[in-house]
Amino acid sequence: MTDAPSAPVADEDPFIDAIPMEDDPDACFAGDRGVLDPAVRRVLVRLLQRRFLLAERSREDWKVLLDSQQVIESRLHDLFVRLVVDVERGVAYKQQVRSEEVDVPILLRDEAYTRAETLVLVYLRTVFQRESTAGEPAARVDVEEVEQTVLSYFSEADGDVARRQRAIRAALARLRQEGVVDEESEGRYRISPLVEIVLSADRLRELNDWLRAQTPTDEADRREEDAS
Repeated sequence: MTDAPSAPVADEDPFIDAIPMEDDPDACFAGDRGVLDPAVRRVLVRLLQRRFLLAERSREDWKVLLDSQQVIESRLHDLFVRLVVDVERGVAYKQQVRSEEVDVPILLRDEAYTRAETLVLVYLRTVFQRESTAGEPAARVDVEEVEQTVLSYFSEADGDVARRQRAIRAALARLRQEGVVDEESEGRYRISPLVEIVLSADRLRELNDWLRAQTPTDEADRREEDAS
């Protein structure tokens, strides 16, 4: 008598059954497999969304970041992303890890500043450095003085004055959104210490050298006197 053929084993269901939220009170959504608290998850997402996380703008997020820095760093490292936290300036930002030893897929793409944005940054960084050296607690600029200086860097190929002014104001709007400047009143800006991170002293010198090479001598001398 031969043995009856065994019944075929059903394939295991490759999907995980969702757990109703009422049966899993720690879940943020049905089928949630995450282990981080919702507040920590939000900070992690905001770090990925934004270029910078600023303490003075997001005090609750900043506290969560400092309290959970190690686990947030761990999650970012899993994505080959490095977290930089500058407690003194109250700013946190991310950097793409690059390695010659490990094949690292690139998650973060460099979002370059436009020419107008770079020129505005150079002026803001110069003013911030000058005021800091003089012992001033804060550095402030008016939109008119930013325009007056930055317009002198443009050439005829950059369009008429009105077009250049629009480019400068658009540059200030982006930098305000990123936290490099805060508009305290209409047309009056306070420069954030973040400008030192966005544009290092070495990079500032390189750009100033390049601008001097592109500018007629008399105009360069005049700006040098204004900055002193």
